[in-house]
Amino acid sequence: MTILEKEKELIEEFELFDDWMDKYTYIIDMGKHSCQTSEIRKPENLVRGCNSQVWLDARFDDGKMFFRADSDALIPKGIAQILVRVYSDNSPTEIIEHKAEFINKIGLEQHLSPNRANGLVSMLNKIKEISKTYL
Repeated sequence: MTILEKEKELIEEFELFDDWMDKYTYIIDMGKHSCQTSEIRKPENLVRGCNSQVWLDARFDDGKMFFRADSDALIPKGIAQILVRVYSDNSPTEIIEHKAEFINKIGLEQHLSPNRANGLVSMLNKIKEISKTYL
């Protein structure tokens, strides 16, 4: 599945909810139901710029990037899972060139506190930074 297909699917899922409390619940559920990835909680995987602790791990296999993320807080963990879902299983070039317009289309950036919005940008930048090392 391409990034654009995953992005479209995610936008459609968020359109099912009428209010932002339901969307927050959905994000929290994504965090709760993500795989336990405590083994990635290493200093080198820590995403700088997040208010909560967020760890991001990546591997490159057969021309594609695969990400895992974890956090000590559920909303950042859910946000990280959204990014992992959109960007995993794609080439570094696709990831780097993608403009993350889905963030605004689902209303995420506008409904996050400034600290969480900064964390989201930091996670996205880290994904693109790691991907650049595999070009």
